[in-house]
Amino acid sequence: MLTAFARAFKTPDLRKKLLFTLGIVVIYRLGAHIPIPGVDYSNVQTCMDVAKSSTGLFGLVNMFSGGALLQITVFALGIMPYITASIILQLLTVVIPRLEALKKEGQAGTAKITQYTRYLTVALAILQGTGLVATARTGAIFPGCPVASQVVPDQSIFVTITMVITMTAGTCVMMWLGELITDRGIGNGMSILMFISIAATFPSALWAIKQGGSLADGWIEFGTVILVGLFMVGLVVFVEQAQRRIPVQYAKRMIGRRSYGGTSTYIPLKVNQAGVIPVIFASSLLYIPALVAQFAGGDSSWKLWIDDHLTKGNHPIYIVTYFLLIVFFAFFYVAISFNPEEVADNMKKYGGFIPGIRAGRPTAEYLSYVLNRITWPGSLYLGLIALVPTMALVGFGANQNFPFGGTSILIIVGVGLETVKQIESQLQQRNYEGFLR
Repeated sequence: MLTAFARAFKTPDLRKKLLFTLGIVVIYRLGAHIPIPGVDYSNVQTCMDVAKSSTGLFGLVNMFSGGALLQITVFALGIMPYITASIILQLLTVVIPRLEALKKEGQAGTAKITQYTRYLTVALAILQGTGLVATARTGAIFPGCPVASQVVPDQSIFVTITMVITMTAGTCVMMWLGELITDRGIGNGMSILMFISIAATFPSALWAIKQGGSLADGWIEFGTVILVGLFMVGLVVFVEQAQRRIPVQYAKRMIGRRSYGGTSTYIPLKVNQAGVIPVIFASSLLYIPALVAQFAGGDSSWKLWIDDHLTKGNHPIYIVTYFLLIVFFAFFYVAISFNPEEVADNMKKYGGFIPGIRAGRPTAEYLSYVLNRITWPGSLYLGLIALVPTMALVGFGANQNFPFGGTSILIIVGVGLETVKQIESQLQQRNYEGFLR
């Protein structure tokens, strides 16, 4: 990886792209520290110090925003509205025929779907911004803080609308910055912003573990966490790169006097075909009952049961529910993102076949069979990786967004691998000697 970056800096145009991307990242991190109008920043910092060990319900979104959510800054919503909008559009593509037709139109259809994603992102940003402002006004965003109700001193309608508009505009600026990285930088703009958001929380989270440790002034716990993190990175890299290659043979076809086909290739089916999406789905779904209980008044039995069983990360019911949801959403997302019938039809159309399997329906059934078999270890792997923060919660007294937790490690390693592959492919295009020898 370091060799690829070193070679990229020696290439003038790639060096410009890397420096441009670095400049965008600096602007993004600056925006993550600029408070929005109407917020008492001193009270926010006081509450941050009080609630440092327990980010509570908003921990996941705070991690995706690089710590900007709890500081209520311009980029407080982070990249989450765009991620949610992208997932919703991807799910709707399977349900709505119009979106499915746009997806098959190629680049023009993809551009139209991207435009719909932007509109939905703005709508979700307005919705989430309104919820965040309402939560900040009541003081529920910092439970246990004595000055939580004074985070937003002026609770007039004008100030509230200004805060929501500012956060929505911040989300739009983040979308624009991500597209700038994609067009003029090294690519994968939104993924890189997500990578930076999560990586920005690592130093403070690690140092908090060191300060809270008791063995050798916390250095034993700190070193153990680093070793566990390195092991997890190696495990994630190994599984993310693992794939089942299904061989495909294309028959020879004579068109005029020329012969086409006769080549051999393969269909790569990843062990973790769903990526980090099941973990995000499961986390978001588990937050819903906790969110309802938080805003519900009184001390009813169902509210107390949710507070005791579905908000504490070390409770057995929470652990089992979280694990089962991840396994379910892994199968669900693979089922809607990979269509064996469509792949089999495309292979048959171009004269391709799997050796030993008849073209058409038998090929689709075989692909479904293989996909189900490799999804089981992939889903179990996702569930086990996601449970590491829970073990850390018990062993080190860490919060639920442990720095080397499942969601953060999966995203960081995945984006890192894709970025390195992108840089290497651009280097190969500029130094390809195949036709020169």
